[in-house]
Amino acid sequence: MIRGLYTGASGMMAQMHRMDALSNNLANVDVTGYKKDTSVSKAFPEMLIRRMSDDGLYKMPFGSMDTAPVVGTLGTGVEYNESYTVFDQGALKQTENPFDMALDGNGFFSVSVDGQERYTRNGSFLLNDEGTLVTKDGHPVLGQKGEINIKKNNFVIDEKGNVYQNAAFADNPERLVSIMENEWQDLELVDTLKVVDFTRERYLKKEGNSFWKSTFESGEAVQTQLGADTKVIQGFLEGSNVNPVTEMVKMIEINRAYEANQKVIQSQDSLTGRLFNDILRA
Repeated sequence: MIRGLYTGASGMMAQMHRMDALSNNLANVDVTGYKKDTSVSKAFPEMLIRRMSDDGLYKMPFGSMDTAPVVGTLGTGVEYNESYTVFDQGALKQTENPFDMALDGNGFFSVSVDGQERYTRNGSFLLNDEGTLVTKDGHPVLGQKGEINIKKNNFVIDEKGNVYQNAAFADNPERLVSIMENEWQDLELVDTLKVVDFTRERYLKKEGNSFWKSTFESGEAVQTQLGADTKVIQGFLEGSNVNPVTEMVKMIEINRAYEANQKVIQSQDSLTGRLFNDILRA
């Protein structure tokens, strides 16, 4: 009977982990490039139930085996296994800001954070006082040659991540943004955005501020070939892949499951009390 208390408690703990992941998703529903987390639980090993009246041992040349027939299995509860990130594509939102960039497909922008390379899907960039393309927190965005230095209203980025500039367009940004395909050769290629991907991206580690860190399990960053499956879209931002309606429905489901496990514990406690107060006393 005490087993029921632990089974109910383990179920409550599992729902708490699900609620933690869900509440974090809802808190970041408006964060650019955010990817939602999902909590995963697993069952404890099941126990075989045997008929006690047929208990015995069958002798064999190399040992013995239990002859009690198996009646069925008994669940022993659930435990938290892991929280993993779902990397589904978020909706693209047009901003018409040339410093906003979105990745349509797999991959991550590379950013230098305190001398270490980190990765992000948040393409909301700007220029610092030195003319370097940086994140909102001031971390340089990396190209294949290193940091990217450009001038305001004087650059354009194609789907392959190539960064072009032309001093003649500095005072006419509208023409630069609407440049035609046959005019690309008249621009100076500054650098190409460093966009990478991973063999096992689910094992990337979140570091906050929309940054990711590679781990041994995720593998090293691999350069992504842009222009085919993955494209860079200038003037757009990728929204989070969190659906607030779905998350609210899950929140109701979690609350009901949590309450059901509470009632299991209450019932077990009541039965234990009757056992000691009524049956054993008699």
